[in-house]
Amino acid sequence: MLPGVDIQCPYCGEYITVFVDDSAGEQRYIEDCQVCCRPIVIDVGIDADGDLVVRASSENDA
Repeated sequence: MLPGVDIQCPYCGEYITVFVDDSAGEQRYIEDCQVCCRPIVIDVGIDADGDLVVRASSENDA
């Protein structure tokens, strides 16, 4: 099962849950906000301690 991560939409500020594949290494994909429907750029990676890192940004910030 994919882990769910709460992120804040960079457009409307609402918190949403996204499910990320933590076994695929570094990745970038776009997912629409479940509240305002704007596209959020999701960056997924693993830090030096082996912890999952998820960053959400707008298309203009990516």
